Amino acid sequence: MNVTLADPRRRTLAVLAGTALVFILLAALALWRQAAELAPPRGGDAFLPELADHEREAARIHFASKKGSFDVVFRPNHAGASAWVIPQKGDYPAAFPEVNKTLLNLANLKAIEPKTAQPEWFRYVDLDAPPKGAGTEITVKDEKGRTLASLIVGKSEEIGDAGGATGLFVRRPGENQSWLVRSESGFQTDVNGWLDKTALDLDPTRIQSTIVTAADGSSYELVRDAKTDAHFKLAAMPAGRTLSNEGAPDSPADALSGFSFEDAKPAGRVDFSHAAHIRTRTFDGLQIDAAVAKIGTEYWVSLEAANVGNSPSVAKEARDINARAAGWAYKLADYKGAQFTTPLESLLAPKGGAKPAATPVPEQ
Repeated sequence: MNVTLADPRRRTLAVLAGTALVFILLAALALWRQAAELAPPRGGDAFLPELADHEREAARIHFASKKGSFDVVFRPNHAGASAWVIPQKGDYPAAFPEVNKTLLNLANLKAIEPKTAQPEWFRYVDLDAPPKGAGTEITVKDEKGRTLASLIVGKSEEIGDAGGATGLFVRRPGENQSWLVRSESGFQTDVNGWLDKTALDLDPTRIQSTIVTAADGSSYELVRDAKTDAHFKLAAMPAGRTLSNEGAPDSPADALSGFSFEDAKPAGRVDFSHAAHIRTRTFDGLQIDAAVAKIGTEYWVSLEAANVGNSPSVAKEARDINARAAGWAYKLADYKGAQFTTPLESLLAPKGGAKPAATPVPEQ
């Protein structure tokens, strides 16, 4: 018989020794993992290993710079078109491709080499902390507020990467050691660059007619009889007048095509009581009503879609547009705002040889 098993005291000592060994191994493992997390990254290592391991748990991305700060937040129960929203924009939906690109880029940052650890040199590579410094601080947290990544991003540098990646100067907040890391893309630090821009996508070949009603109530209608018509025409030509050129009506008629915007806010924050109105209909029965308000020097527009035909697909399209656009006001580029509010007189040949006002032409 085994002597140890036969002696209760020896058996107890053996169990205690085994238990102690297990605890020692677990403690050693914990110390090793802690040391690995705190150790400076080596060349080629993930610069943000915590995010690389928990990227799918990200729920908030915070940006801070000289221009200000903003957040992009994951809200799975949000009723809009995106689960990621921008609180500083009234919870306007964020562009998911931008969210995905940013998180992937952060998770894939690779250390190349350590750089300066002298704070007085930070200004040369834009690593002074915001808001006074030129650096941009990016912080990623999970839904419980645990920090998954935090760094200050500075200037970029060409590293001759065959895949097109660039070098980026970074450092961790509160640390003086800076690093050059391999970055697959840049970071969008302008809040308006995070806005989901898919409010409306209207093919100009579908447009059949557009009615432009100025803020003073005067209006005109532009029509074409078939998709194959090269140009729109005035539905009612003023007596004794002609068009300045046959293509003059095309710009205001197509104003809703190629729809883009520079900013967005809840529609309730814009006064549309003295707005101009544009109603565009397509050959297949989609109707888009746009109200355009000029606030100071800025043009803001709201959109509403309806199905005025018998097509189920158009009915669904109208519902989808309203799901995205209802309740929002969009800031137009100046040229686009002028295109929406083109006065009738600018489409007509001059009276008595006077030069007509130029018809706004969209920038290419």
